[in-house]
Amino acid sequence: MTYISFILKSAFSDLLRNKLRTALTSLGILIGVSSVVLLLGFGLGLKEYIRQQFESMGTNNIYVMPGNVLGEGGGMDMRSSFGGVSFDEKDYIDLKKIREVTYVIPFSMKTVKSEANGNTEYSSLYGTSEDVFEGLNLKVEDGIAFDKANVNKRSKVVVLGYKLAKELYNNSQLALDSKIRINDMSFKVIGVLEEKGGGGLGGDQFDMAVYMPYKSAYVFNPDKDFLEMVVTAKDEESVPIVKNKIEEALLKRYEEEDFSVAEQTEFLETISSIFSILNLGLVGIGAISLLVGGVGIMNIMYVSVTERIKEIGIRRAIGATKKDILSQFLAESVVLSLFGGIAGLAVATIVILLIQPYFPAYIDALSMIIAIVVSSFIGIFFGVFPARKAANLSPMDAIRYE
Repeated sequence: MTYISFILKSAFSDLLRNKLRTALTSLGILIGVSSVVLLLGFGLGLKEYIRQQFESMGTNNIYVMPGNVLGEGGGMDMRSSFGGVSFDEKDYIDLKKIREVTYVIPFSMKTVKSEANGNTEYSSLYGTSEDVFEGLNLKVEDGIAFDKANVNKRSKVVVLGYKLAKELYNNSQLALDSKIRINDMSFKVIGVLEEKGGGGLGGDQFDMAVYMPYKSAYVFNPDKDFLEMVVTAKDEESVPIVKNKIEEALLKRYEEEDFSVAEQTEFLETISSIFSILNLGLVGIGAISLLVGGVGIMNIMYVSVTERIKEIGIRRAIGATKKDILSQFLAESVVLSLFGGIAGLAVATIVILLIQPYFPAYIDALSMIIAIVVSSFIGIFFGVFPARKAANLSPMDAIRYE
């Protein structure tokens, strides 16, 4: 242990002789490590956020979509097109007849221009049923939600997402009982939802939306079709049964490849696989900086060997072995890399803490361990070549070197 302490102390002492060069050499590792950790942090945070969004809408949900978007293994295949059939009210009614189902929520969607209080915003208009609020855990903060009577009467009423109400009326409470023009048609605002949040990443899907009874939305949807339907089973144990019954009901009207029925777990598995591939690519890009930093360390260590040839000769002459010289220069390389790695980790942590209020990102223990291990490995790998050169120098030639 004493030998290792001496080597490390000597490495620190030699590196501190030229503080500026040490800092600049470690800069490449710092940039590389911080890049990799930040990219991992963004990917992990976004993945976790999407998982939470799905879970916040309920764990018993089953998604009915047009087109064959399911892969052979059961997961979703994003390479497939979202073609296929257009669902209609008959499909909606047929699915509601399934005994194990609590809610069936149809969705038509259109991008519309919403105008109120002298302000204009472009948002998503969802034509849906009264069950959307209970089924997807969308809580009404002010006012009320539309009900079945509003749907059947084609009432010209809407519920606004929190952020849209705030953008249009400056205060979400002022939206209640006011008029809103949607694509130049007038509707009454009867409710405003609680803020879903999410820093603009998916939370806006709810917070910037207009919710309208689906029969009222036929004025914007002349084909009277639905983009998708969300079916809520009574409990998690009923999900497989409900999924099979949905498929049986739809197969009476459509071909198997015309639609897809996906459980929430299949979405999450797909998201995980997508982010795994994405993170791998992003980490590969960040690793280029680490490679450049490693080459920089190797170059500086070669320069250091050249500058200290006479010192190496004297050390060898008074009894230092090849192993001692090798360990000395290798320790300096590792210290340089570790300094850069720890500094990079610190920079990444600060950046993530600063952006967390606006973007879902976090650093886990695995990212920290990877950062330290990788930076240490780079120090060893790129430091071994100049260290071997120093260790192999002849003591007599080194002492006579000018």
